[in-house]
Amino acid sequence: MAVEVVDVVVEAAPSADEPWGRVDEDGTVSVREADGWRVVGQYPDGSAEEALAYFERKYTDLASEVTLLEVRHRRGGASASDLRSTARTINGKLDGAAAVGDLASLVARVAALTETLAAESATEAVAAREAVDDAVKARTELVEKAEALAARDPRTVQWKQATADLNSLFDQWQSQQQNGPRLPKSTAQQLWKRFRDARATVDKHRRAFYAELDEAHKGVRDRKTRLVEKAEALAPKGEDGIAAYRELLDQWKTAGRAGKKVDDALWARFKAAGDALYGARIEREAADAEASREKIDLKRALLEEAKAVGDERDIAKARSILTGIQRRWDEIGRIFPRDTERSLDDELRRVENALRTREDADWKRNDPEQKARANDMTRQLTDAIQKLEDELEAAKKSGDKKAIANATDALEARRTWLKALGG
Repeated sequence: MAVEVVDVVVEAAPSADEPWGRVDEDGTVSVREADGWRVVGQYPDGSAEEALAYFERKYTDLASEVTLLEVRHRRGGASASDLRSTARTINGKLDGAAAVGDLASLVARVAALTETLAAESATEAVAAREAVDDAVKARTELVEKAEALAARDPRTVQWKQATADLNSLFDQWQSQQQNGPRLPKSTAQQLWKRFRDARATVDKHRRAFYAELDEAHKGVRDRKTRLVEKAEALAPKGEDGIAAYRELLDQWKTAGRAGKKVDDALWARFKAAGDALYGARIEREAADAEASREKIDLKRALLEEAKAVGDERDIAKARSILTGIQRRWDEIGRIFPRDTERSLDDELRRVENALRTREDADWKRNDPEQKARANDMTRQLTDAIQKLEDELEAAKKSGDKKAIANATDALEARRTWLKALGG
């Protein structure tokens, strides 16, 4: 079946009551328009109904495109500029379309939509400019943050955190670049150059910092390695090497850091060397403690004997008992562990102190000088008491109550003093 599209021929204006299309005897198909009939093509090999149906389908396709455009506009999601471009394409298809139907209504619908889209395009353009301005501002903030990182003193920077911060800024930059509006080329290039330069500066500072740190770590590593070797060389000395090991430990504490892994490895060796020395001491102390068991029992037995020192009333005999115990105590010798020795010594010292207190008191009682002073005081008190008794007797005879009271108080005080002196 052949369909031929011919040049448009417009006849006299048809009546509005006529159908949208007609078919001549030779298969020429025309569409009714406001100013007359326009030939849209030929359909010579079919019936008039088939010819009209063919060009009516063409019209239906065009109407579907117009309807789809209107639906896209109503639903939103597509930009007004994109829809205007589609509208222009459809309008071009409607101009002189080889189709049968109410083409004028389609043109009117497209025209109305185009007018609406024109206003929306202006609004979109304003919004787009604002979005670009916001994007430029946001991108500039990222640049300024990167430049602030680059401007910091490398010696004060926590590089792990700084690296994470810079990576975060770069991720935000890429996200804005991929998902945000396109920036003017010159502005985008200028901002990117600043951001790239800041990243390069930070990277340069970071590499310089770690290079310097590596050099410092190397020096510390060498110092600590020498300390480890000296500590390990003390092994043959056993317990006697502990003092020298402690000096090395003081040097270790001030040697600095050599990096976690290196420090951990060197410390493990250094500590193992010290553990060997202290292990020798522990072994010796264990042997001493084992050897001290019998000595501990002997000293405890002496402490039982020492109880007789406190029970003996004769101080000279008590001193003789204690002296014998002290001599045997010293002959037993040192005891391990030291805290047990100190505990036993403290018990014996309490016995010694108690006896010494008794001896001091006895000496004071029997000291000739003190006895003389005590006798003199006794005579003075006796004379004072006799005098006060005479005064009290005289006061009673005179009935002087105040004198009686004063004499009585004074007499009572002197008698108390005399009694304290053993008189």
